[in-house]
Amino acid sequence: MTKKKILYVSGSIGLGHVTRDLAIARQLRRQCPEAELSWLACHPATLLLKEAGEKLLPEADIYANANIHAENIAKGFEMSTLKYALHESKVLKHNRKIYKKIFNREKYDLVISDEAYDLITALAMKFIRLEAPFVMIYDFLGMDSVTKNPFEKLLVNITNLIWTKWDHKLFSGSKNLALFAGEIEDIPDNKLAFLHLNRRDHAKEFYKFTGYVLPFDPTEYTDKTKIRTKLGYGPEPLVVCSIGGTSIGKDLLELCGEAYKIIKQKVPDLHMVLICGPRLAADELKVPEEIEVKGYVPALYEHFAASDLAIVQGGGTTTIELTALNRPFLYFPLAMHCEQQIHVAGRLARHQAGIKMVYAHTTPEILADMVIGNLGKDVNYPPISVNGAEKAAQFISELI
Repeated sequence: MTKKKILYVSGSIGLGHVTRDLAIARQLRRQCPEAELSWLACHPATLLLKEAGEKLLPEADIYANANIHAENIAKGFEMSTLKYALHESKVLKHNRKIYKKIFNREKYDLVISDEAYDLITALAMKFIRLEAPFVMIYDFLGMDSVTKNPFEKLLVNITNLIWTKWDHKLFSGSKNLALFAGEIEDIPDNKLAFLHLNRRDHAKEFYKFTGYVLPFDPTEYTDKTKIRTKLGYGPEPLVVCSIGGTSIGKDLLELCGEAYKIIKQKVPDLHMVLICGPRLAADELKVPEEIEVKGYVPALYEHFAASDLAIVQGGGTTTIELTALNRPFLYFPLAMHCEQQIHVAGRLARHQAGIKMVYAHTTPEILADMVIGNLGKDVNYPPISVNGAEKAAQFISELI
């Protein structure tokens, strides 16, 4: 059997996307045993890839870390996606050289990119060339203005115009493939910007929809007692608080710590767990000593499945996992983050899942009341499509 060499670039911020990528890779290997994958990513995605025994290219050690860029842009619980995009030139220039080096050294049969915008930029602007088919995985379409600033609206118009032109350029033919990890209804039914085409119509023309990609089967996590026993939790009320794969969100964990002292007055046996992730040291937090604080946690979804309530940022992967697990949760979209504020929040509203919170308007007392009112609450979200990994692999295998 002739091996098919595939480069998989997991280029997005945080950890959610690489769990999606690993799920797709597992399905791809089942459907195409000839697939031989190599990976390019940065910390903390490299942690999961190494744990999974995946082959990382040596260039992963010098690949510009988008997480550091995001953390530098962030101010407290605010991270402007537009500002991030506008100040990404150094990352793009650095990584462009790395791509050139890789593609000059190795000929691939297929290149897959999960929101590696540095790669799609280099391809669209012809800084690098690929003979192999190219796959891009999206989970939102277009930037959005989150303020009334006319300059921001202008930049959104320009950015979205470039986005649509690049989609036309790269995905009009049959050689390349754009996948959307979600459902068509996740695309707002409006114009991308002034005088632009309808956003959803654009997606229908250029993207193939996979449904949601999960790294687990939700039906295996319906027995909460069994999961708690496995993870070492007792029967006491359990609240799990997580901020994802970057250090952005430290303020949210400390807010949870302040609310904990108030909640304990009414729920004395409360067990609260703060999960910092791989880029925030536990000793950086100022929280009561009796709160359990963890760093990086593999298979975080298991802890969500064990919880009576979760408090999280507004990340797309985390909130969809909680929706699939049918767990009550409060989510805090980052201020100025258009994806979390508009796309993720809109998706969750459609699925009638979670309670949207505003960090700037949430005092410890307000958070404590919300926790007490929703702790252990029975929820029954409408079912969602969760076989996205299999569908994505099917679409990709057709290119191989």
